[in-house]
Amino acid sequence: MTLIRAENISLSYGGHHVLQDVDLQLQKGEIVTIVGPNGSGKSTLLRVLLGALRPQTGRITRQQDLRIGYVPQRLHIDPTLPMTVTRFLNLPHRIEKQAALRALTAAGVPNLGGRQMSDLSGGQFQRVLLARAILERPDILMLDEATQGLDQPGSAAFYQQIDDVRREIGCAVLMVSHELHVVMSASDRVICLNRHICCEGTPEVVSAAPAYRELFGTGTGGALALYRHDHDHHHHHQEAAE
Repeated sequence: MTLIRAENISLSYGGHHVLQDVDLQLQKGEIVTIVGPNGSGKSTLLRVLLGALRPQTGRITRQQDLRIGYVPQRLHIDPTLPMTVTRFLNLPHRIEKQAALRALTAAGVPNLGGRQMSDLSGGQFQRVLLARAILERPDILMLDEATQGLDQPGSAAFYQQIDDVRREIGCAVLMVSHELHVVMSASDRVICLNRHICCEGTPEVVSAAPAYRELFGTGTGGALALYRHDHDHHHHHQEAAE
């Protein structure tokens, strides 16, 4: 079931092409990651899909009553402003206590409600943003470089949380990331973007594609090795469990 479809999307600012002829679709329940160098149009594409930017050409088709939860790249909250996590979740309109607790629990931070936003660690802050994005139980969860500023174990834990959320809510996930190693272990499908889509497919297919190597060099062979290891490890466990 296709939740959202972008056809032939192009966008330029001041004569400068940011996106060219991009086609993309997202199916129910899948995790898709968009990778690409800086300035490749990744965040712009997310904003077009969200409906925050209007492309010059092409069209976006959304499933009726589609709900999208969005985790921004960065959110600055004035540290001098006293605001608890619960209060933050209640902006801009009040939500039921149960809904807030359910979202925080799904995001892996059930006990943070009474804490001040300004006291949170980077990882906790990102999880609160995640909780806010899933309050309405969205059909699609979109994340823009959501683990920037987290260390490697923090990132890995956050992506594991995303996978748990997907299972619990049954949403599709579309994320923009520069962390190739994590992407490879977390995605069903990878889209390699450099203003246009250079290649897409399963992590194995994309990491073997010449266009991908051209963009990221062959140093990312390690990324795939890690992916394979995780993958095999996972299967091994599954067999042992059965």
